[in-house]
Amino acid sequence: MDQWATVLFTDESWFSLNTDSRRTFIWREPETRYLPSNVREIDHYGGGGLMVWAGIMLYGRTPLHVFERGTVTGVRYKDEILEPYVRLFRGAVGPEFILMDDNSRPHRALLVDEFLESEDIRRMDWPARSPDLNPIEHVWDALGRAISTRNPPPRTIQEMKTELLNEWDQLPQEMINCLISNMKSRCKACKPPSPHRPLLDSKSLVSGVRVVVEKCKSPVKVNKFVRETDK
Repeated sequence: MDQWATVLFTDESWFSLNTDSRRTFIWREPETRYLPSNVREIDHYGGGGLMVWAGIMLYGRTPLHVFERGTVTGVRYKDEILEPYVRLFRGAVGPEFILMDDNSRPHRALLVDEFLESEDIRRMDWPARSPDLNPIEHVWDALGRAISTRNPPPRTIQEMKTELLNEWDQLPQEMINCLISNMKSRCKACKPPSPHRPLLDSKSLVSGVRVVVEKCKSPVKVNKFVRETDK
């Protein structure tokens, strides 16, 4: 686990106002699927949403950053993320600090590479098309679940922003530590590259990740309730 102690796992995520872009799970008693209390009307054509960024590491996390309108570019990534957040973590951790970000275009812009080099910030090599390998994906899922249980739900962008910031601060650090400490299990699920095999075996990876998430969940008493995906 020590090899992951200096890694800051980062990612962006989109949260929609009217429809949760992430998976939504419903807990209900059998034979009550179409009761009015279990049906929610949603509008798929409006309402907007927010793009957020955050980083997690063992025993710590960054603040949740909300991008105010517009597209995330290499310039915004440098100005809004790397300078105010990542550089501070690099200074606190020291030369062993490693940044993990994915291969999206803003992250790989030339000005970003130049900034990281000038600040002596090491970046982890990250395989393409492997979001499930990043433990922060499950933190986003937990944040989305927390927002979806708010009653009343957020009705405006400002309400969504406020609740995202509040819920982010309330997420248990123990859950984050557990997800990162199981990175060894995630990496074991990866297959070595070959001309005829992708870098990751999605079936084995998802299976391995599911086991990790189950281990990190708090115990919940379900009784006879049924969980199903709200499509």
